[in-house]
Formats: sequence, C-alpha cells, structure tokens
Amino acid sequence: MRTTLLLGAIVAATVATAAQAQDTGERAPFTGLYVGAAGGYDVQPNDTGSTILFDRGSNGSFGDTVIANGGNAFSQGFCNGRARDRTPLPAGCANDKDGWSYYGRIGMDSQTGNIVIGALGEFGKTEITDSVSGFSTTPASYVMTRDVKWEASIRGRVGYAPGTTLFYGTFGPGYANIDRSFTTTNAQNGFAQFGKRKQFGIVGGGGVEQKIGDHFSIGMEYTYHQYNDDDARVRVTQGTALATNPFVAGGTTTDFRRSDEKFRWHSLRATAAFRF
Repeated sequence: MRTTLLLGAIVAATVATAAQAQDTGERAPFTGLYVGAAGGYDVQPNDTGSTILFDRGSNGSFGDTVIANGGNAFSQGFCNGRARDRTPLPAGCANDKDGWSYYGRIGMDSQTGNIVIGALGEFGKTEITDSVSGFSTTPASYVMTRDVKWEASIRGRVGYAPGTTLFYGTFGPGYANIDRSFTTTNAQNGFAQFGKRKQFGIVGGGGVEQKIGDHFSIGMEYTYHQYNDDDARVRVTQGTALATNPFVAGGTTTDFRRSDEKFRWHSLRATAAFRF
C-alpha cells in the first residue's frame, strides 16, 4: 500500500510538472508521457545444491526422510535441472533453460534541471524455466519445474540527464504468475499439484536512454527479478502402488516441495519508446 501511494504521488507530481512546462513553453527532453517496449535475454543464477524436500504425513513439516528397504529412498541424490532418465547416470540432468523476454511499458517522467523522476508500469513474459530433480532407488526420477506465464511491475525511476542522454535507476514491486509442472517415471503412485501460483516480488536495476529527435528514445536496461515461490506442492497418494509403498506406508500421504524457495533471474534488454 505504501509503495502504491508513493508511486501515485510521483505520477501526480510528474503530471503537474509537465503541465507547468507546457504553460511556460519549455520542454525538457525527458518530461512527459511515453509508451514503449523492451526485449532481451534473461539468465538465471546457478542454483547448485537445490533438492526436493519431503513431508511424510502431509502435516506441513518438511525435512523428513523417505525410507525404502531400511534406507534412504532418495540416496541416488538430486540435481538442479531436468532429469533425462530414471537414474542420475549416465544421462544426468539437462541444464535449466535461459531465454528471451519481451515486455510492453507505459510511463511518465518529470525533469528538473538534470534530474529526472518518474514512474513506469510494465507487462510481459520471460521464457526461462527452472527445474529440480530427485532420483529414488526404485529407480525413478521426479522433476519439479517452474516458469513465468506473465509478469507485471510498477517501478519508480530516478536518473541524471546531461543533455539528451539519461542514466537512471529503477525499483519497485513485481507480480508474476508462476506456472508449474511435475513429471515422474513413477507410474504407480498418484501425484497432484497444488499451491498459489501468483506471487509478489521485487524488480530493480538501471539503464541508459538516448533521446532521438523530439519523440523517440532508445536504450539498454538491466533488471534483477526475485519472487518468493514457497507455496508449490506435489502430494503423493497410493494410486496403484502397494500399501507398503514408502510414500504411503501407514496410510499417509507425502508432500514434495523445492528447497530453493526464491525464483530469481537477471535480464538485459533493449528498450524503445515514443514520447508524447
């Protein structure tokens, strides 16, 4: 709520300043409303050490060990990627997928001297995917994957403009629809996904923008994106497996969740805008 009010105040101040500049016949290079687009490539930080955590009994307490034949059923280990087969060797895991991103944006700036203050809203999508896999002694593989169906953000922008070049920083709240999928080579148990998909986060970074003529500008921008993704669950039920199956022994169920609860990526994009 505080962030929304702050951004609203920035926009209101920007509108007032722009109107005043029009009344006096002055027009700073970076004052006014604009619409534009941004597109580039997104990469993820290395999430080595990511695992799947287990909750035997589905009581909300993760960190349990799934026992099979007197030992750890997941002694084959985990990998921070998508399993290629039911065993970790020889095929191993495919790396997480980085990918292109594309966004539309609308914003408004107010320039006083060399200082520019503004706000922008942005909506778009990134094609990155992030997986974690576990291998049981059955043998079988279990893969939890997440990607971004869409992302929106509202950010403040503060910069310095010596002439027609603007150097700026940007920061604000983000809101993303995180799509999830689950695959396994285990054909006996039943599996069901649940958990809230839409999550709040933060988006921040900086860039440079160059004015071209009276109405156009182009630039480059770096942003860091981070979302809490601690609500994704997979529940394992008996299915056609025996009642002595490690996931359901004793008449219980078992829940899966990822150990890495933050979904993070870096974005480097080209920008273009039409300024009214």
